[in-house]
Amino acid sequence: MEWFEALILGIIQGLTEYLPISSSGHLAIGQALFGLQDGESNLTFTVLLHVATVLSTMVILWREIVWIFKDIFSRQKWSSYSGLNKGTRYAINIIISMIPVAIVGLLFKDQVEAFFGEGLLVVGICLLITATLLAFAYFAKPRQREDISPIHAFIIGIAQAIAVLPGLSRSGSTIATGLLLGDKKEKLGQFSFLMVIPPILGEALLDTKDILEVGFSQAMVGISPLAAIIGFVAAFVFGCIACKWMINIVKRGKLIYFAIYCAIVGAVAIIFA
Repeated sequence: MEWFEALILGIIQGLTEYLPISSSGHLAIGQALFGLQDGESNLTFTVLLHVATVLSTMVILWREIVWIFKDIFSRQKWSSYSGLNKGTRYAINIIISMIPVAIVGLLFKDQVEAFFGEGLLVVGICLLITATLLAFAYFAKPRQREDISPIHAFIIGIAQAIAVLPGLSRSGSTIATGLLLGDKKEKLGQFSFLMVIPPILGEALLDTKDILEVGFSQAMVGISPLAAIIGFVAAFVFGCIACKWMINIVKRGKLIYFAIYCAIVGAVAIIFA
């Protein structure tokens, strides 16, 4: 992998992790265009990029993260959910949202990926599904609720678990599902990006185990230290930009443009599959 390939892939990951257009799908398309083969080196590079985007989330939403932990460790009665402060309820909702993706990720991820495959045809079909979901969310006008409930958090978590397929946008699926449920759009972008931090870090740890099994030096074959650093920095910088931008886009409800984009890219991917 050349440094400029790592740069472009890092930019793609940073932008598409937050924009509702599927980072996994676009990484698959980018790797196909560069002629990069699947293997441990691609897995290692993908893990680096995902860790970089998690760090960008923590940088952009650091105030919200600090608020959550301050509320958790403040003096309060842990008698009932409704009696807890907002930060603690928010943290509980994030934990609830992790349950579906934890089940799928730990027990069924390999089976799901083996059943559906990972070629451009699958990416294209999933991008069309993402486009459809975003379009439904744009035209649906349910009454918006002020706070995300535990039940809604679980349903949004199911949407995140289904988005394990390449081309099915995680952020697009979770945000669109929340909008269809009637949750307030000003809160959904922030919740969607915070809820993904634990699953991405957990997946990175599982992938790191696989990398260590083959040996780090073997897993880094084809990736120079310069390429790895450039890809990591690019994913982090553009992740920060996209995270902040997407939160504002969700507030304005302009998801239809991403639906059109996903439909076009999905159709092209299917044609060239």
